[in-house]
Amino acid sequence: MTIMAAELICAVVIVLAAIFYYHSRIFRYYTKFAIFYTIITISATILIPLMLFKPRDYRNASLPFWGVRQVSKILGLKWEIRGHENIVQDVGTVVVANHQSFLDLLVLAEIWTVLDRCTIIVKQEIFYAWPFGLVCWLCGVVFINRKNSKDAHNAINKAAQTINTKKAKIIIAPEGTRHEGDTLLPFKKGAFHIAIASQAPIQPVVISRFKFLDHKAYKFDRGNLVISILPVIETAGLTIKDLESVIRRAYEAMTKEYNILNQSQN
Repeated sequence: MTIMAAELICAVVIVLAAIFYYHSRIFRYYTKFAIFYTIITISATILIPLMLFKPRDYRNASLPFWGVRQVSKILGLKWEIRGHENIVQDVGTVVVANHQSFLDLLVLAEIWTVLDRCTIIVKQEIFYAWPFGLVCWLCGVVFINRKNSKDAHNAINKAAQTINTKKAKIIIAPEGTRHEGDTLLPFKKGAFHIAIASQAPIQPVVISRFKFLDHKAYKFDRGNLVISILPVIETAGLTIKDLESVIRRAYEAMTKEYNILNQSQN
């Protein structure tokens, strides 16, 4: 095959791919996810050697998340962060945010630019999804075994210690699982146990619904998303007896904001 023939074939393939991308919803859906997984994998894995010099350091996430933010631009997703004035400075915080999709990695990449000294608590199974799990470990992510109450309790104590000693911002999804519905799922207690144990304020963060995404309809469109940082809920002086009331306050505040954001998208 001549070079000219090869170039002609490549040109035809590119043109056909472009046509399918703009006219086939299903083709566009799978193509965007392929772009997402490919770039985040490359952004993370090529930097593993550098991360090895400072393992378990939250700053290791800065460069990979820069790459992740470029993915949003490629996929046609624009993010608006509101509530900068509500961010507490120079103090450890428990950040609770709603969780909709694996695409929430894009959300983390955005809030990483405005929240200092961040780390995340995730389920232990993610550690075994290498190379992504290794990158998470190198970036200081806290893994929790939800099936083992003793291990989960130890992880809570470790997170509380990290908040107090490093003034870290621990990001947790209180719903406990991905959810794309019109309402938030009931909150699990782990994040609030950590906040009370460390006497750290709770920083609620609400992400508008991913209306650009519909797995059943194979839809992955462009979208304008809002990340809303709400005023903190103080826990200083509270005890385990106040747990339920703190959860209720956080859930009501986040539900109200979630509804406001979703209505503004209609």
